[in-house]
Amino acid sequence: MKFGVNTFLFASPFSNASTRLFPRFKTWGFDGVEIAVENPADIDPVFVRAQLDRHGLVCTSVCACFPPSRDLRGTLAQQRAALIYLQRLVDLADVLGTNIVMGPLYSATGRAEAVPAVEYRRQWRTVRAHLQTICHYAAAHNKVICLEPLNRFETDFLNTVDQGLSMIREVKSPALKLLLDTFHMNIEEKHPAEAIRLAGPHVGHFHASASDRGTPGNDHVDWPGVAQALKDIQYSGAVVIESFTQDVKVIARAAAIWRKIEPHRDDIARQGLAFLKKTLK
Repeated sequence: MKFGVNTFLFASPFSNASTRLFPRFKTWGFDGVEIAVENPADIDPVFVRAQLDRHGLVCTSVCACFPPSRDLRGTLAQQRAALIYLQRLVDLADVLGTNIVMGPLYSATGRAEAVPAVEYRRQWRTVRAHLQTICHYAAAHNKVICLEPLNRFETDFLNTVDQGLSMIREVKSPALKLLLDTFHMNIEEKHPAEAIRLAGPHVGHFHASASDRGTPGNDHVDWPGVAQALKDIQYSGAVVIESFTQDVKVIARAAAIWRKIEPHRDDIARQGLAFLKKTLK
């Protein structure tokens, strides 16, 4: 099991200059970095890969970002922009040395509407068709698309493991798996550990996030239960700390971080990593 940190904790947007964070991540004991790519033009993937190699880190995954301009259930222009973007991320992943592209790929983040059931089913069919397209592209490049259920305040479309599994069954591609996040599961799943077991072999990636988006372990998530569930499904992929603070203003607004959750964001990474290594290994 490798441990990583999402770059949103320290930078938005991530750029070539953001690789100055890599020595710090290595010193703290991380194995890898989850690189959030808001705009593919912001980075030179060859340069970023060289910096990862230089500091003995791997890219655990490429994190997709979905502003209103990218939406697989939006307008035709938004759908097209999302598809082009996802294909670009698959290409970037190849250069960065990871096989995972992940995130809430189905919709613009923050879009939460009370649509009639007939409209929801129409949106579901639209997203399913687009996921089949991008999974076909990913499979041809030996990549995996990991779909992330979000909590009800960030999307009305896909909130639970059960919904994610329904989409996987309908897309029918080995390139589609789930990204599970303890923050979202804490809100949406009655029993997060059981949800992990339900997902089983379909878990392709994992986010360790505190119940308040602070430091993993300094919260009320049932971490022993999570650890046992990951062992039960024989999960051997990466575990990534994804937390947000007020230091990165754009992300703070998007994730509704209105107060200082921890004294210092470095502590979220350092102390969270120490806790996860002790608890999950």
